[in-house]
Amino acid sequence: MNDEIFGIEPNDHAIYLDCKQFMANQRQGTHKTKERAEIHRTTKKAIRQKGSGGARRGSFKSPLVRGGGRVFGPRPRDYSFKLNKKVKVLARKSALTYKAKSEGITVLEDFNFEVPKTKNYIDLLTNLNLLDKKTILVLAESNKNVYLSARNLGKAIVTTAADLTTYDLLNASNILLTEGSVKEIEKVLN
Repeated sequence: MNDEIFGIEPNDHAIYLDCKQFMANQRQGTHKTKERAEIHRTTKKAIRQKGSGGARRGSFKSPLVRGGGRVFGPRPRDYSFKLNKKVKVLARKSALTYKAKSEGITVLEDFNFEVPKTKNYIDLLTNLNLLDKKTILVLAESNKNVYLSARNLGKAIVTTAADLTTYDLLNASNILLTEGSVKEIEKVLN
């Protein structure tokens, strides 16, 4: 395997930024609470201005009253942020280097399933002693039969070399690369 991808000096900060961006992009950001202007309650003065011994209170919408508005509550927003392409490439190279150093990468010959069967994929993982581990299979291009065979397994992910993310690389305990995907990764990351 190419040392420019699988044998560089890893950059932990680039990995951190890429994973942070990936997780931020997953957030919906649809959280919302009502503030005092949005609460639908009466505008009648709650208690008289003087003589009650308590604080002045002019509205039932006040955040101090039960059922009133929330002070500075969350608003819908977009959490995504920009990250330079070179930083993302460095992060992926660093993650692949860490996996190569810890011997977490297995290279397989290119294969295909005639029909989508989960049993075929389970047999593949059993032969590699990886059935109970989190694995990610990287293919050169998308293959529907392989994807459908692995879809029902909780700890198995199937992706293409172009769609490979740093988060997925670090989240899996073992990475299965096909020979075609190794060439594709070298093309994408160089």
